[in-house]
Amino acid sequence: MMGRMDDSTPRPKGDPLPPRPKGDPLPPRHEVTGHSKETDAATTVVSYLIGGPVTFGGLGWLLDRWWDTAFLVVVGLLVGMALSLYVVWLRYGSP
Repeated sequence: MMGRMDDSTPRPKGDPLPPRPKGDPLPPRHEVTGHSKETDAATTVVSYLIGGPVTFGGLGWLLDRWWDTAFLVVVGLLVGMALSLYVVWLRYGSP
């Protein structure tokens, strides 16, 4: 099991993180192997694409139960999909 790297731990040769100065108030840095900016972006996009329809579909379901209708869950799912795609496009679509 790999322990946490702090400023007193010697860094491996070629480590991209430079050592912090003494007295730095930030917590110690550590690296997660195999994790990159692309992985962060992909995880965020997937969470948007799942979270939007689930949230708005759930709101539609609640309104369907409250108002005794049968179409708002579909409207909520479609609105959630559209909004999540729009947010992804706004955040990652343009350079």
